[in-house]
Parts: sequence; C-alpha cells; structure tokens
Amino acid sequence: MMTYNTWLVMGAALSQIAAVLHFSCIFWGANGFRLLGAGEPIVALAAVGHWYPRLVAFAVGVLLSVWALYALSGAGVIWPLPYVRGVLICITAIYLIRALAFPLIQPAFPGNSAAFWVVSSTICLVIGLVHLVGLVQVWQRL
Repeated sequence: MMTYNTWLVMGAALSQIAAVLHFSCIFWGANGFRLLGAGEPIVALAAVGHWYPRLVAFAVGVLLSVWALYALSGAGVIWPLPYVRGVLICITAIYLIRALAFPLIQPAFPGNSAAFWVVSSTICLVIGLVHLVGLVQVWQRL
C-alpha cells in the first residue's frame, strides 16, 4: 500500500487553486483582476483589453501548475520529476521569501493595496510552510 505525503498534496492543491484563480482572470477581465487585488494599472490595462494582464495571469497560472505537479511528485502521487528535491527547495523558498519580503517588494507595485499585500503574503506564508513541512518529511526519500 502506497502512502502519500499529505503536506505536499495539500501544497499541490493550494498551488493549483492559486493557478486556477490566475487563469480565471483571463476570462473575468478587469473585474477578476480587481477582485484578486491586482493594482489599478493592471486593472486599467485589462479593462481596455490589453494583452499584457492576460499574458501575466496565464504565465503565473502555468508556473503555479508546474509547482503543483512537483509537489505531487515529491508527495509520491505521480511519477518522479527531474530534480524534484532541488525544485521543491526553490518553490518552498520562493513562497517563503515572497511572504516575508513583501515590504521590500511593495514599492515596485504601488497600485496594490495594503490589504492585497497582507492577504497575499499570508497566503504565500501558509503555502510555503505547508511545502516546508512536507519537504522535511520526504527529504530522505527524494
């Protein structure tokens, strides 16, 4: 009987939920970007049908989907992907750095609200910690 690492499965699910939310902005348009906390410059571009917000949402959605696949691979749910240990280390680090470094990143995105930064950073912290716990648990197996 195969057992899977629950923490990495949860991490995969959380990354995929985030991916789906990013993909949904492609179809929701400006209202979707606004609802999910994008800054007014991105919302304004989406409102006039500019390609840039949709491309960014698609790229982030694809990246998060790949991250979900790597978490599932590390969890033992799917086949072993190349460099799974190193990639999971990077994914975990990116989530945690994004969560903790938001005061340094915030000035580069002046259109985003304070609420966006607190909520998105908290989400990244939770997902990063879930990945970290799972990664520690499967470390010897990877």
